[in-house]
Formats: sequence, C-alpha cells, structure tokens
Amino acid sequence: MSSSKQTSTLSLFEFWPDTFFYTPIVLYWIFMGLKYRDLSIATAANPRIETGGLCGESKSSILDDAGPVAKSAIAPYVIFQSGSLAFRNALAAMKHGNISFPVVIKPDIGCNGTGVKLVPDQETLKKTLPLFPPNIMLMAQALITHPLEAGIFYIRHPDDEKGHISSITYKESPVLVGDGTSTIKELIHKDPRMALIPHIYLPRLGHRENDILAKDEKLSLVFAGNHCKGAIFRDARSDITKALSQRVNDIMTDIPDFHFGRIDVKFSSIDALKRGEDFQIIEINGVGSEAIHIWDRQTSLWEAYRAQFYHYRQTFLIGAAKKKAGWKSSGAFSLLRSWLKQRRLLASYPMND
Repeated sequence: MSSSKQTSTLSLFEFWPDTFFYTPIVLYWIFMGLKYRDLSIATAANPRIETGGLCGESKSSILDDAGPVAKSAIAPYVIFQSGSLAFRNALAAMKHGNISFPVVIKPDIGCNGTGVKLVPDQETLKKTLPLFPPNIMLMAQALITHPLEAGIFYIRHPDDEKGHISSITYKESPVLVGDGTSTIKELIHKDPRMALIPHIYLPRLGHRENDILAKDEKLSLVFAGNHCKGAIFRDARSDITKALSQRVNDIMTDIPDFHFGRIDVKFSSIDALKRGEDFQIIEINGVGSEAIHIWDRQTSLWEAYRAQFYHYRQTFLIGAAKKKAGWKSSGAFSLLRSWLKQRRLLASYPMND
C-alpha cells in the first residue's frame, strides 16, 4: 500500500453521525414505502432471507442456500452455540467441517464487523469465546490468506436472466510504520488521516497504545474490513469486467431468489479478480448492504446520495416484482422486531479485531 493512500485525509461526510447522513435515505425509504403501500416491500427483494437481509438475518442461513457453484466460491465455515460448552462445540464443528486454525470467529447475526475476531490457535479460541454472550450462534470461518479484499455489489431483476455489478470497492487496512522512538498512539496522531479519527483505533489497541514500534516495524490497525471500524475504502468501479461480471452472476444465480446485495471477497490480485478468478467469498449481505464505494474519500456527497437512492430504488422495484409474483414482505412490525434484536445483540458483542 502506498504512503499516499495511507495518509489521505477524510471526505466531507465520511464520519458524519449516522442520524445526520442517513436521514435523507430514511425519508426516501418512507416515500417509496408509501408509494408501494408497504414500508417493508424492499425486504421481498431477497424473500428467502429474514427481512431480505436488511437487519437481524443469519449470515449462515444465506450461505447455506448456496448451490454447488456458489458453495465452491465461499470460504468454508461452520456454526456453533456460545456458552459454557462453546469451546467444545467449536472444536467439534471445526473438525466436522474440516476447518483448521487460524479461523475467523464472528456472530451469526451481526453488522459492520462488530464482534469479528481473528483466532490463530486453540488457546486464543479458549480466551475469545467467553467474550460473547451465551446462547447465540457463532460462526467459525477458515481464514482466507489472499492479501486483498473487496466489496462487490450485485443486482438482478427477477425477469432478467443475468444481473450486473453496480459497484466494486477495495478495502485497505491502515498500517503504522514504526520509527523506533514514537509510541503507537503518537504515530496515529502524526498521521494526517488517522489523527482525525483516533477514537476509532485507540480503543481497539488497549494496553498497546504506548508500545514503541521498532524502526520500519509495521502494525495493521484493522482486521475487519469495515469503514466504520477504520478500514480505508477505494472506488474500483473502473475494474468491473465482463469476465468478473459473468463469474459473479454464475455464483449469485446459484443462490435461490437472491437479487440484491453485496458480496465481500478476499482475492489474490487485481488482475486475477478482473479475470473473475482466484477469489473467495467471506460474506454475503442482502438488502441492508451498501455500495460502499461511496466511502472513498474522493466521492462527493452528491455522488454518494445518488448511489444510495439508485440502489434503494432498485430494491423497491425488485421487492415489488417479487411480491407481485406471490412472495411476501417482512411487514413493518416484524422488521422493527428484527432491528431491535440486532441492536440488542450488537451491544453485547466484544470489540472487533
């Protein structure tokens, strides 16, 4: 990663409070809901998924629906229950799924990378699992060692044989480089970008913030590729190719009635990705996902809202078509219950890596 990317400053709106940035989008959602006489009609866009994947959905339930083509592209995973027997449950599930360390532990119901933990060995697993609340489902997923990560947004209308990629975004973890004298905290405050949002990085470092990195020693500050957790996003729509579009379409049409959402992938190189090769899916997100190129620092506020309104309009159009075909939307009260459940769970998870 070049130093120019590392030291880039923030866009105007990157870290605005959610209530401020998303108010126009909520109003647009209400407007579209009133237009279609169903505030939850967008959830029918992916009707086999709880709330269409807007909130409260199980990650594994989406992956479980994958057919053989899609499954071959998904990183291996298993699920198990947290609680007093979590360690035993996890090891048994991993053995059954032929998954070895290192693994990524994540809540089966989650959002924005909350609670995602990198677990290299059994001892770390034993220490990590008690951090989660009891009696929830957790996922252990094989760590994909490809060095690069991207979010690819896919849309397919019900009457169309093929869908299309509307957005690609590359995700980069900010990396500190030691000078042999400065503490980690001081290095963060010296960086033009990180110095503006130290509250995102410092709590995750805990007791390490006063450690001194050796000269040229590197420290990656974010494992989970989420913008709100401090990852840097770069608009890569110019890298959408016919080959990649075909490969993604083959995968996503192998998941029944999936029409709208983002797949997060790890991949070996940009050239390979453009050929539609050598990538693995680590997560599939539904109606609640965003075209995350909007968080590129060079994206204007107008461009960001235009992308948001375009994508939400598509999900309403798709949801309306699926409802006309006989599928049901979640219903406003069911949607509210799922949102409250997710909110409660997120508050109980440990800080992500």
